[in-house]
Amino acid sequence: MDVSAAFPAPDASGFILNILAVLMMYGPAYLANTGAMLFGKWIPEKLDFESVSIDGGRNWTDGYRLLGDGKTWNGLFGGAVFSGLLVMLAHWLWGARTLPDGRPFVDPTLLTGPDDWFWVGGEWGAAFAMGFVLGLACMLGDATGSFIKRRRGLKREGDESSEAPLLDTIPFAVAIFLTAFLLFDGQIITHEQLHEEIVALLVLTPVIHRLTNILGYRLGLKSVPY
Repeated sequence: MDVSAAFPAPDASGFILNILAVLMMYGPAYLANTGAMLFGKWIPEKLDFESVSIDGGRNWTDGYRLLGDGKTWNGLFGGAVFSGLLVMLAHWLWGARTLPDGRPFVDPTLLTGPDDWFWVGGEWGAAFAMGFVLGLACMLGDATGSFIKRRRGLKREGDESSEAPLLDTIPFAVAIFLTAFLLFDGQIITHEQLHEEIVALLVLTPVIHRLTNILGYRLGLKSVPY
């Protein structure tokens, strides 16, 4: 499949359209945090069982928790599974769209094939594997941010996360993009015409994250607007 001119950006509108395409392709991995909350908090509360914290309640040498109760094993892998399922959904919804006219709704597995290392179980298995790996990268990046926050004395207060916009966003975004370029080079998600747009999305991630949280707060879905 020839995608050499898949993402033309002759003007500002084309550049913005490409940023939206990047956001849509990486959206499942970004939403791994939502899956982590679903599997790490909402489902355990509904089914009345305890989540298993990753750090097991242990403290670092500074006296603060390694990660805190907000980072759980079921949230870690639940977020990754959620991301995998979302990539499968994207493949189902947008797999028939052609570039560049299909932007911003681009199938993240557009260029996958039997020769790819993650081609396990055919196209649907590959879609899940891509989403799972990128979602897991998101969760590990998020845990790294939490580790740094604890070292700075920024800890959770009950169900409310501490306010640290950059540490809450940049680590997981960097982890996602690094993993994409390390493990999915040659896929549409790392297309050479999208490198500037990926950097732009990385810069915009804290803003998107804050706006989303404010919306959730005003809708009553979050107890704090961050």
